[in-house]
Amino acid sequence: MQVKGGEMASTKLYLDMRAAKPGAEAPLKIAITVKSKIALLPLGLKLKAEQWDSVLCKVVGHPQRNALNEYIRQRKTEVDGILLKMKMSHESDMMSATELKNRVAAILEGRPVDDTQGAFYKYFVKFTEGKRNKGTRGLYEATMRRMEAFDPSIRTRSFEDITREWLSDFDAFMAKTAPSANARNIHLRNIRAVFNDALDEEVTVKYPFRKFKIRPVATAKRSLTVEELRILFAFKPDPHAVKYLDMFKLIFFLIGINMVDLCGLKEVNNGRIEYNRAKTHRLYSIKVEPESMEIIDRYRGKTHLLDIMDRYGDYKDYLKRMNRELQRMGHVERVGLGGKKVITPLFPKLSTYWARHTWATIAAELDIPKETIAAALGHGGNTVTDIYIRFDQRKVDEANRRVMDYVLYGRIPE
Repeated sequence: MQVKGGEMASTKLYLDMRAAKPGAEAPLKIAITVKSKIALLPLGLKLKAEQWDSVLCKVVGHPQRNALNEYIRQRKTEVDGILLKMKMSHESDMMSATELKNRVAAILEGRPVDDTQGAFYKYFVKFTEGKRNKGTRGLYEATMRRMEAFDPSIRTRSFEDITREWLSDFDAFMAKTAPSANARNIHLRNIRAVFNDALDEEVTVKYPFRKFKIRPVATAKRSLTVEELRILFAFKPDPHAVKYLDMFKLIFFLIGINMVDLCGLKEVNNGRIEYNRAKTHRLYSIKVEPESMEIIDRYRGKTHLLDIMDRYGDYKDYLKRMNRELQRMGHVERVGLGGKKVITPLFPKLSTYWARHTWATIAAELDIPKETIAAALGHGGNTVTDIYIRFDQRKVDEANRRVMDYVLYGRIPE
């Protein structure tokens, strides 16, 4: 069949062993090749390696080999016939192997043959809806809105339409209202994640990110030195702001717990707080040290461990107020005849998230193993090391105590 570049489309039976475990069955597929690019069309049956003769392209050693061989022959004849008709009508001119595979599959299944129109956007929507975490899903939905603002025809775009030039123009469009490259990169990474998933599912072979690179811009570290943290902890703020400094201390003492998780705590059980982290849904356990308990007792809540949710309907409202007060915290002077109040902030960009970064930085300075730091922060996957650290929670408890002793009392472990 004459297609892009004058190449002929060819078909061959292929037992796809790539993901099959030894001795397990693998799917039989028809490989459609165009200009050295291959797309695999599943045939809906599986065989073991010893049941397939790759030279003769026949089923062997199977009790139903005759019936299976007849089915395979008929199916391949159907596919070859569809490709021949597309060739004769020039319908397949300039189509890629993946486009051909999708078109053939649509005809075989009785679906509309124009289903490649809008394939990228439809897949993006499907991928987004599959995200369990509401925050992550929201980021992908934001990317969809940005794409719609940039490209009014995005709902009709195929994967082939999203080229390196399209990505460059999209980035330039976002730069008009989002000067931060790292903020724009969030949307570009979301698009890349959709392409990666589509490649894995063999929906497309198109991948514009081979030539379009997402380049992160280094940002200032959001952490305090030990001395800066001691200055902050020793600072005497205005009475109304004392509670915000106390909450920052508590976040640090609880290994940088996120505000949503802090506000959701219900109780201290056997000297520990235990919760499923909102961001990752992983079970997390932290030992409550005496310094932490002192703050908790000072701000006990009615329905939650802390009184924050007694006073605020949404933790985000409290978070905004707290960060604003932290950034205003500093030395106050009265200047001029009217005695105007002028504040010189200690750390004008300070936020609750700095507590988490600062804990990790100080822990590293104390030569606490990075595996323990990762486990303390709730990072890691399912490696042997991660499983060991989770089992031996004592390592995390000891690490937190060492960090607190160093910051609060200047004790340096031997």
